[in-house]
Amino acid sequence: MKHIYLTFTLLLTGLILYAQSGSAKQVKWEYSSRKVGSNTYEVHMTATVAGKFHIYGQNVGVEGPVPTNFQFTANPLLTIDGKPRESGSLIKKFESAWSGTVNYYEQKVDFVQLVKLKANAKTNVSGRVAFMVCNDSMCLPPSEVEFKIPVGG
Repeated sequence: MKHIYLTFTLLLTGLILYAQSGSAKQVKWEYSSRKVGSNTYEVHMTATVAGKFHIYGQNVGVEGPVPTNFQFTANPLLTIDGKPRESGSLIKKFESAWSGTVNYYEQKVDFVQLVKLKANAKTNVSGRVAFMVCNDSMCLPPSEVEFKIPVGG
């Protein structure tokens, strides 16, 4: 019984490590912030996608592929204003694997989130981004990456 439990645990651990390394190996994330008004900032979360892979938008268009999704950690010093807007060359293409038209970006996409500080303070916008990449022949397992972006001050 111990052997079965150990084998199952090792298999599960390997699967988790593989899943975490899937899409994340093909996307480099860069983060920055820019003041655009009194206590108002644009937070830029830029994905640079390697090779022939593409990353899906927040609205994929069909069931199946994992959309890019941002989850922000609550911070009493700021408010998140709406959802991130996408800036890049959006591609809308019919893919038979998903039986519909999908929305994705190749090479680079910038997700821009408006953030409002409640006071003139220095803090961080933090959270995680979940995403998936595919190319013409395969999709890699979805990945999650944590981020922490300084604003204010």
